Amino acid sequence: MESVQAVKQRFGIIGNDPGLNRAIEKAVQVAPTDISVLVTGESGVGKESIPKIIHSLSHRKHGKYIAVNCGAIPEGTIDSELFGHEKGAFTGATATRSGYFEVADGGTIFLDEVGELPLPTQVRLLRVLENGEFLKVGSSKAQKTDVRIVAATNVNMADAIEKGKFREDLYYRLSTVEIGLPPLRERQEDIHLVFRKFASDFAQKYKMPTIRLDEQAIVLLNQYRWGGNIRQLRNIAEQISVLEQNRTISYNTLKSYLPDVGSNLPAVIKTRKAASDFSNEREILYKVLFDMQRDITDLKKLTMELMKSGNTAQVEEEQASLIKQIYDAPAEHESQLASIVEDEPPQTHPVEVLNMPEHREEAIEDKYHFAEEIQEEESLSLQDKELELIKKSLEKYGGKRKDAAQELGISERTLYRKIKQFNL
Repeated sequence: MESVQAVKQRFGIIGNDPGLNRAIEKAVQVAPTDISVLVTGESGVGKESIPKIIHSLSHRKHGKYIAVNCGAIPEGTIDSELFGHEKGAFTGATATRSGYFEVADGGTIFLDEVGELPLPTQVRLLRVLENGEFLKVGSSKAQKTDVRIVAATNVNMADAIEKGKFREDLYYRLSTVEIGLPPLRERQEDIHLVFRKFASDFAQKYKMPTIRLDEQAIVLLNQYRWGGNIRQLRNIAEQISVLEQNRTISYNTLKSYLPDVGSNLPAVIKTRKAASDFSNEREILYKVLFDMQRDITDLKKLTMELMKSGNTAQVEEEQASLIKQIYDAPAEHESQLASIVEDEPPQTHPVEVLNMPEHREEAIEDKYHFAEEIQEEESLSLQDKELELIKKSLEKYGGKRKDAAQELGISERTLYRKIKQFNL
C-alpha cells in the first residue's frame, strides 16, 4: 500500500493539512475493494483527484475510467448517455448506442455532481448499485455490468433528501464510504504552498520569471476566504503571472485581483425569517386590506345617501362617526404592521387635517366630487368596454375581421362569436 506522501507526489497534490491527509488515506485504504464511495466538499476543492487515486490503486486500474459530469447533461438525454438506447427508442435515435455503464464494464465510473441527477435516473442508478443490472432506453432486456462507482457532490445531501430531490436509499448505497475534502480557507498553512506551485507551473508554461509575493501579500492571501477554493486560487495565479510586469507582487496588487475583499471579512448576518413568520405577516396584511375595503364600501354608501336625501346635517354626523372609526383603526393596524413595515416616514393624520377650519370646506367639496366619480365608475362595465373596443377596431379596419382580431389579441373565431353576441 502506497503512503499518503507518495500518492500526493504521484498525483501532484500540494499541502499537509490533516483533513487533506485523512481524505487521501481513506482513498488509499478503500481502493482495493469494490465499495462505492461518495466524495463531498465545496466546488473547486479538487474532488476529481480522489476517484483517480481510487481507480489507479484498485484491481480495475487496467480497465476504463470514465468521468461523467451529471450536471452538464440535459435531463432528457442523461438516461441515454449513462445506459445507452435502442434504435428508434426516441426521435433521432437512428442507431443503437452503448452507454457509459456498458462501455466502462470492468472499470470505474466517476459521477461528478451526482446530486443533480433527475429522480427517474436515480431509480435506474439504484438498480445498477443493487444488482449490477441496467436497461437501455427503449429496451426490455436487462444487461449486466461490473462497474465501480465513485460519486461526488457539493450539494448538502441531507437537505436534498429532505426536500425530495434525492433518494435516501440511493444516498446510502453511494456513501458506503464518504470522503470529505476540506475547503481551502480551512487549510491556511497550505494556501501559499499551492499558490507557489501554480506560479511555478505558469512560469514554465508561459516562459517567464516566476511571480513572488511580499510578506503583506502573503498575509492577505492566507486571510482571504477563497469561495472558489483551489480553482479560484489557480485562476488568480494565472492572471497575475500573465498580466504583471513586476514579478514581486505587493499587497495592493494582489488585492486588485481578489474580488470583493471587503465582503470576505466577518460580518453579522440577519437570520432568515421562518416560513411561518411570512405566513403570519400575510394574514395580517389580508386582514388590514379587508378592513380598508369594508370602510371604503361604507364611505361610498354614505356618499350616495347624501346625494339622494340632501340631509347634510345627518350625513355629516354619520360621516364624522365613520371617519373616526376608519382613522382610529390605524392604531391597531400599525401595531400589527410594525413587524412588516419599518422606518415609515411620519404622516399627518387625515382626521387632524379634516378638523382644520381651512380644510373642512375643501373636504366637504371633495366629497361631492368623489361621489360623482363613484357614480361614473359604477356606470362602466366590462361588457360595454369590450363592445366599444370591438366597434372601434372593426371601424378602423373597415370591417376586416382578421385585422381587427389581430389588433385585439384574440382569434378571428372568437371575434366572430362576439359579433354575433352583440348583434354588430
